Amino acid sequence: MTTVDSEDPALPEPAEDGTEVASTTMAVKPAAPAPARKAEGLGPLLARLHFYAGIMVAPFLLVAAVTGLLYTFTPQLDSLVYGKELHVAHAGGSAVPLSEQVAAASAQHPKGTLTAVRPGSGDDTTQVDFALPELGEKTHTVYVDPYTGKTTGQLTTWYAETPLTTWLDALHRNLNLGTFGRYYSEIAASWLWVLVLGGLFLWWRRRHGKRTARRLLLPDRTAKQGVRRTRSWHAATGVWLAVGLLGLSATGLTWSRYAGANFGEALDALHSHTPSVATTLTTGTTGSGAPKSVDPAAIDDVLKAARADGVDGPVEIAVPADTASAWTVTQTRNLWPVGRDSVAVDAATDRVTDKVAFADWPVMAKLTRWGINAHMGTLFGLVNQILLALLAVGLIFVTVWGYRMWWQRRPTRSDRRAALGAPPARGGWRNLPSGALAVGIVVVAVVGWVIPLFGIPLAVFLAVDLTVGVVRNRRTAGSATAG
Repeated sequence: MTTVDSEDPALPEPAEDGTEVASTTMAVKPAAPAPARKAEGLGPLLARLHFYAGIMVAPFLLVAAVTGLLYTFTPQLDSLVYGKELHVAHAGGSAVPLSEQVAAASAQHPKGTLTAVRPGSGDDTTQVDFALPELGEKTHTVYVDPYTGKTTGQLTTWYAETPLTTWLDALHRNLNLGTFGRYYSEIAASWLWVLVLGGLFLWWRRRHGKRTARRLLLPDRTAKQGVRRTRSWHAATGVWLAVGLLGLSATGLTWSRYAGANFGEALDALHSHTPSVATTLTTGTTGSGAPKSVDPAAIDDVLKAARADGVDGPVEIAVPADTASAWTVTQTRNLWPVGRDSVAVDAATDRVTDKVAFADWPVMAKLTRWGINAHMGTLFGLVNQILLALLAVGLIFVTVWGYRMWWQRRPTRSDRRAALGAPPARGGWRNLPSGALAVGIVVVAVVGWVIPLFGIPLAVFLAVDLTVGVVRNRRTAGSATAG
């Protein structure tokens, strides 16, 4: 749960009925001060970290939530914007041979190298990709009506994504700022889980003696206004969002720049990376002499061989660079149950030379695939999209409520007025048992090493916080000496 709520006990605490304690300049007899309660346990340290992490990361989370909300409904947006290219008006009947559809696309796009084909079915057009050096990772995709063999349009795509989806994808990942912009999304993913778990702990701690399901999961209806009401909505909503936000954090980190690289190395070390078929053909199957150019007309027999081997549903056919390599046919089903079976086919013999079934993937590779699909809103179709939209909207509200609490906790008395609430007191770590502190330091160091954009900002925060504390203590000691 993202928050910038202050737990400073020096600030006036709202009454139990939810009303704020009125500040006044009238002369009243001061009440006897309550005995100071010593902060104990992990709570004070987490409260301060949660407070500053919220201030630092909340803007990144807001941007990620808004851009993620836009990206969630890209399938519907694509259909609206690119309906002519993506769909046929009158689906049905027999499809013309795939080789004829590829020939029509090649006639429409005579330049470039044929790299991949995604056969159309139902009301979906066939997509034929052509690579050009100046396009880099992108391709020109020609769309073909599978029932008539006529082209319906051409778009510049990125891994089969339309220009609109590519733009929204980049906006969510890096604000369309390239490598530099990826720091924003990785910081958000790196700190989101810390904020969620810290917020859950603080809410559980605050509800001591009242930990019923209702009091943890629902806002406090007795709090009519003020910071308690805001905190109640902030925390209860965060509890409902917790599992989904933790999932988004974990899956987002898997393809981030730095933590994602460490995750990939870990998968490789555990032999849990995504497997792929072997495409290098032996001399006996390629024939004598140098490798030759691939004949696109072979695609019909290649697809037939793959279908006969059980590769059904939507597929992508990767075209090899020459006859020394096999064609690959890979399922592209993103809906549950996910289909990612893949075969390599020797076009000279129409024989499957290698196969990797999704059922045989390592467990971690499967979890990664499922997590990516869920993060992108494709695993459970429209239900998945709606859940992601609710998570994004909920995160926006939780973040805004966090900032509102910060403002509501500001001192309002004339002699101590301030624009914003004070942070929780520093030094909470001093009250931790030495053993717990030692273990905590090791755990944080390891996590910070694995997730650098969690570790580096945390180290900077601790260094600045420690420096500010030392400077203030020296000033206080100097003032006392001078007095």
